[in-house]
Amino acid sequence: MEHTNNVKLDLAGIGVGPFNLSVAALLADKPQISSRFFESRDSFAWHPGLLLDNTHMQTMFLKDLVTAVNPQSRYSFLNYLVQNKKFYRFLSAELQCISRPEFSDYLAWAAHQLENVQFSTKVEHVEYNGENFTLHTSQGSYQADNLCIGTGKVPAIPDCAKAHISERVFHAAEIGLRERDFTGKRVMIIGGGQSGADIFINALQHKWGKPQSLDWLSRRSNYQPLDEAAFTNEFFTPDYVDAFVNLSPEVKQQEVTNQKLTSDGITQKALLTIYQELYHRFDVLKEDKWVRLLPHRTLTQMSSLGNSFQLTASNALGQSMETHQADIVILATGFEAPYPACLDSILPLFDLDQHNRYQMTPDFEIQWQGQQRNKIFAVNAGMHTHGIAEPQLSLMAWRSARIINSLVGQAVFDTESGQGMIDWLSPSALVEQLVA
Repeated sequence: MEHTNNVKLDLAGIGVGPFNLSVAALLADKPQISSRFFESRDSFAWHPGLLLDNTHMQTMFLKDLVTAVNPQSRYSFLNYLVQNKKFYRFLSAELQCISRPEFSDYLAWAAHQLENVQFSTKVEHVEYNGENFTLHTSQGSYQADNLCIGTGKVPAIPDCAKAHISERVFHAAEIGLRERDFTGKRVMIIGGGQSGADIFINALQHKWGKPQSLDWLSRRSNYQPLDEAAFTNEFFTPDYVDAFVNLSPEVKQQEVTNQKLTSDGITQKALLTIYQELYHRFDVLKEDKWVRLLPHRTLTQMSSLGNSFQLTASNALGQSMETHQADIVILATGFEAPYPACLDSILPLFDLDQHNRYQMTPDFEIQWQGQQRNKIFAVNAGMHTHGIAEPQLSLMAWRSARIINSLVGQAVFDTESGQGMIDWLSPSALVEQLVA
């Protein structure tokens, strides 16, 4: 028989990734709001399979869990440096961007101090009775007035590769989770984003042994850099998000498409590392060329060929089909966000858009039938409603503060950031938009 916990929560969080962890950290100093965040894993983990050598953040360390809205918080990255006795060495290292392993360690440091974060607790089923939610978990049931969904994303696997998933065909998110041996193997990486670049660098430097060959196939027209220009960063400000949420769905989609490389390109540091490594090996040391860069290609078919694989790709530049062979295939093909299975019984109450996506208010609140009485917030689920910054770490503290303010019904945190450099929408444009 399931044990019912005699705890009535103002907010229950489902999943503890960086985004829900940010909400939890800001709530830690607000004892008047009872909250608990449930995570099925035994300890904090942030894409552990991708914490490789030479992997760096694309986001400045000040954009941490709390600093943007509460720099006094003890869960800031700066306090992490001080408490771990490495503040001065960090300054002397003059790091332009910190490593993913260090930021992951910071997140875990915060997560395991927070009393409102509960590990080893899987939320199996959520019910709604018209008054509040009941969360049935592996550690009993809990009552909550409001929810915050932060279950994250799962690896996206191309359809043609699904039947071949194995020790020799796997998603990039799995690469660091077990011992690998690429010695003498033909290795192919699919996907031209940052994860593909990070894995390519490590394979090029023989992290898993020296491959016989290393191919890097990408749909993109080239290995394209992350757009990190000063004015591009204005897309990652509250000012821009506030303008974006009021745009029409068609304009929003066009904006997100046009801004792809502001969040999904490869860092200049990684690109230069790769180019210099290739130059050193093949122009200076004069190694026989065992690396191929294959942009403008889309994987279309995959089949077994004895103990190896044959891959068919369409070449958009040459308007032709190509075949390639590989012994190991690594799918750096991104992530997708399915609805959490635990919400199956209340999902029919959600007001989804024509593409079956959440419709969300400016305060990251899902529109649904019980919205007047009970709120359901979602993090990392609204790029179509809030713009390109939504899946990124850049605005997570600001978003968390907006969620908490909406939850309480007053400005617990000051989320005003001052006027940005760019006037995205002028008052006259707004009037013309309304008249039209």
